[in-house]
Amino acid sequence: MKVLVTGAQGQLGQDVIHVFRQNGHDVVPCGRQVLDVTDLDQCRQVIASNRPDCVIHCAAYTAVDAAETDIDNAYLVNAIGTRNVTRSAEEVGAKLVYISTDYVFSGTSDRAYHEYDRTDPRTVYGQSKLAGEQMVRDFSTRWFIVRTSWVFGLWGSNFVKTMLRLGQEKPLLQVVNDQKGSPTYTVDLARFLLELSATDKYGIYHASNFGSCTWFEFTKAIFEEAEEQLGIKIKSSLEPCTTEQFPRPAPRPANSVLDHLSIRLNQLEDLPHWRDGLKKFMLDMRQHPELYLK
Repeated sequence: MKVLVTGAQGQLGQDVIHVFRQNGHDVVPCGRQVLDVTDLDQCRQVIASNRPDCVIHCAAYTAVDAAETDIDNAYLVNAIGTRNVTRSAEEVGAKLVYISTDYVFSGTSDRAYHEYDRTDPRTVYGQSKLAGEQMVRDFSTRWFIVRTSWVFGLWGSNFVKTMLRLGQEKPLLQVVNDQKGSPTYTVDLARFLLELSATDKYGIYHASNFGSCTWFEFTKAIFEEAEEQLGIKIKSSLEPCTTEQFPRPAPRPANSVLDHLSIRLNQLEDLPHWRDGLKKFMLDMRQHPELYLK
């Protein structure tokens, strides 16, 4: 299968490229310099010239707080950019895989969100990603929408790397303990996308590592695994705190846990537990020490 990947230099995009190539697929990586998703003519030209069987659309505006004031750019990338990629993929008969987010929900539910729950985004970021979902539905006939949460990987910045750095620098760290979700390792997500894209089981999917935790519990696990797997000496004492103690421009969902109803109904292989994903991440970090603090 020939696969074109947008956002090829991003955290998820790089692992998607690696996993698909490992499994024998012809991958066309498209970073921003090669493919500006906000340019419809360029999208058409690049996708038409490569004629992929599948487009995995990882490119996105993901600065959650900045989006609250940078509204036009958030929608330009996440809505209009997705329209451009989707229309271009449809014109060559390619499948389209769109990476979406838990932020399309309000985050106020007392249970995990499944794929058919009502969306109700409370942030500009979530609203713009939901607009992208609608573009996929409107302009593609062969689509997968894959919502994920709390993503971390080897490439780029993320919560795990930030905590590893702070844990070696700060004597005390306060971490929010009243927001819960499912951390997701990019390699595990990429492997799910590999399986999903080979099927015709189109629709909406929730794909995160199994299980859930709070940010405080996640940080505790990060420190434990870092000391065990990497031999990193953590200096910080951990202290739980509330969301109110750390106000942000964009409200954070109290509950980001995603129920994988579609994975079960379509008899696909679920992602492993988040703690297993974290352990694998640490083992991969051991092979790439130069990426610790990036």
